[in-house]
Amino acid sequence: MSRSRLPYHSLSPAVSQAMAAAGPILDESPLGKQLVHLIYLRVSQINGCAFCVDKHARDLIKGGEDFQRINSLVTWRETDFYSARERAALAWAEAATRLDGGEVPDAVFLGLKEVFSDREIADIGFATALMNAWNRMAIGFHQPVARAAFPSAQ
Repeated sequence: MSRSRLPYHSLSPAVSQAMAAAGPILDESPLGKQLVHLIYLRVSQINGCAFCVDKHARDLIKGGEDFQRINSLVTWRETDFYSARERAALAWAEAATRLDGGEVPDAVFLGLKEVFSDREIADIGFATALMNAWNRMAIGFHQPVARAAFPSAQ
């Protein structure tokens, strides 16, 4: 898509700013910014949000994330590039995004309980929900992806 349907950020700035305010709070959560952005990227991949996939891959590179881990995120179950905590968070993000059968399986939740505190689990839930909301806005309103050179790690 090359043209946005509506400039939703400027048409409803208070709501847009309120949603945007959650991002920096989650970045400072006990989860750590890298894990939060891995969740954002994986949710965006599942939803097919071109704008958000581009944005969060770039954010991860800027934050020093390894390119191979970013590139392999779509196949995270097939590699050993991700920690037990990352795997549990990614499993939750996928299940909560897809909601197969209208729920997140107990086994996925119990996987979180093995490696995260209750506060961290809540933050994983909020990060997943926030990115799903942003994806739906960007996809629904055809948020364009600007062609740009890929950033290098800092």
